[in-house]
Amino acid sequence: MNSKSKLQNKNNTPIKNILSSNPLTQGDLVKKLNNLNNGISSGTYTGRISSLIEKPSNRIDYPELLKMLNKAVQKATDANKLFSTIHNSFLTSIGASFSAIGIINEHSKCINLRLLDKDSVVYSSRIFQNDTSNEIIKAIENDLIVSVNNNSFLKVPHLEDSPAIILPLKNDNNIVGVFIVGDYSIVNHINIYELIASYFGLFYKNNEAMRKVFQNTTVDNLTNLYSHRRFQELLSEELQKAKRDEQMLSVLIFDINEISIINKEYGHSKGDEVIKHVAEKISQNIRKQDIAGRYGGDEIAVILPGMDTNEAKYIAEYITYVISCTFIDDVGPVKVSVGVATYPKDSTDQEKLLILTEQGVFVSRNKGYKNGTSTIVSTQDYDFWDDTALNSFASVIAKRHSQIGINFEESLLDKFQHENNLTQTHLIEIVTSLASAIDAKDEYTKDHSASVSRYAVALAKAINLPDKDIERIKLGALLHDIGKIGIPENVLRKPTVLTEEEWAVLRQHPTIGADKILKPNPSLHDLIPIVKYHHERWDGGGYPEGLKGKEIPLYARIVAIADSYHALISDRPYRKGLSIDKACKILEEGADKQWDKELVRQFILIAESLGTKI
Repeated sequence: MNSKSKLQNKNNTPIKNILSSNPLTQGDLVKKLNNLNNGISSGTYTGRISSLIEKPSNRIDYPELLKMLNKAVQKATDANKLFSTIHNSFLTSIGASFSAIGIINEHSKCINLRLLDKDSVVYSSRIFQNDTSNEIIKAIENDLIVSVNNNSFLKVPHLEDSPAIILPLKNDNNIVGVFIVGDYSIVNHINIYELIASYFGLFYKNNEAMRKVFQNTTVDNLTNLYSHRRFQELLSEELQKAKRDEQMLSVLIFDINEISIINKEYGHSKGDEVIKHVAEKISQNIRKQDIAGRYGGDEIAVILPGMDTNEAKYIAEYITYVISCTFIDDVGPVKVSVGVATYPKDSTDQEKLLILTEQGVFVSRNKGYKNGTSTIVSTQDYDFWDDTALNSFASVIAKRHSQIGINFEESLLDKFQHENNLTQTHLIEIVTSLASAIDAKDEYTKDHSASVSRYAVALAKAINLPDKDIERIKLGALLHDIGKIGIPENVLRKPTVLTEEEWAVLRQHPTIGADKILKPNPSLHDLIPIVKYHHERWDGGGYPEGLKGKEIPLYARIVAIADSYHALISDRPYRKGLSIDKACKILEEGADKQWDKELVRQFILIAESLGTKI
């Protein structure tokens, strides 16, 4: 896109030519400073943007602004940190109501947005490139700076409404994203926002060059094994060969236990020594055709072409024995946890195969050691629905969530809403992944959705509901908290009592889940009553609609009891989980007030068989 940027209002009427948003040259900088110091540059504003001048602009120290921007660019290690620095140190001081940065993701064809409001509350959103009606997509496709009178195009719940300006970010002549600011004084600050957008473009250009240099590295410097990126490429190639030759292929992941403690107590050099030791032992004890790579900071992964699960477990057991036979000064014998997954038996999808292998690692770590050696765990060694497996799956999702950001759950959500052939088995897989991603936001409730689903199914069976109804209750219970995708994490994770305003935000999650997430997919409409009404009360004092008695759908009444019971028996930051007897007593006291009395009676009869808190 080589066209010069123009400022337009929401009606797409150009109203001001502006300087290019390319990274600044010295001449550009002088021109911008002259414009800034002389006030608004020549030319008149017409159209809707004139209505946006509602607040006087604060006086700005421009030399100090440039000093701050240069310092921020030099110190920032990624775009998010640069964005946060600029937002907190400058944008809030001139009265911006929010700011956002979004980078185009070519793989998923979307713009991932990270937004901070005036109180520095973090939000995230995703705008897909095929949404041509969205103002962000218009700005990118037309290479225009766009102003709008409200921020609904961001699709961020709970954000205070305000006018906004959208500025394309450029790497040379290529648009790589957008910079967005909410401001009632856009006209007064337009040149400032152009300047900041230019700095973002320059930073992105430098970062992209460094990323390409890094990506060209195929060998990990510490272990001399393949790098993570190269390992993924080789796994893709080996899976294609296995498919072509109709052969099996197994993947091992060795996770070094307590490496963080070793780093803390003996220093990172000792931790590096341990990692190198494990890498050497693995390299020395695999076949020539096998492939080893550094999968994570303390993880080594191995591709075993042609091996089934049992053969892979035998190799893993031998390697862990060899690793444990060597003593490291100060550390002693090294212990590892090991997961195994096999193509095509466990999965034919590369990403899922790795997730299952990682899940095996977490289960292995939980099981500990037998006879002084590691427990090798494959996907065949555990029931997916048992407590350890569910906790482990949530941990894998949480780990990946922290690695690739909030948009991991949004990727699942988009897949969930746009799946064309949603079979029951595939639906359960996606629903379980979504539920685990939501639960993983809170370390105290990683298994909450799965447990509520299990309890709700037990109650549905106790009252003799048909199998078809039980299946819908199972899925609806897994998704009952799905609307929390739209709730800020500082509210979800707050360890102390929520304020009235925070409660008002949290109470919106049933409506968000029903209307924003389930409603777009017609095949999921029968789950909407569960998600939307599981916080209604028998006496009419619940939310979101204050339904009373049997106005509340039966499925929702069942899930409400299961949800409350698990909350009562679970540990929280501020208290230990209650015993079964105490939890049932509370349910009994709330019957005919908060919950359906007959359903409570049935649940209490089966509570003991459901087991203690997880």
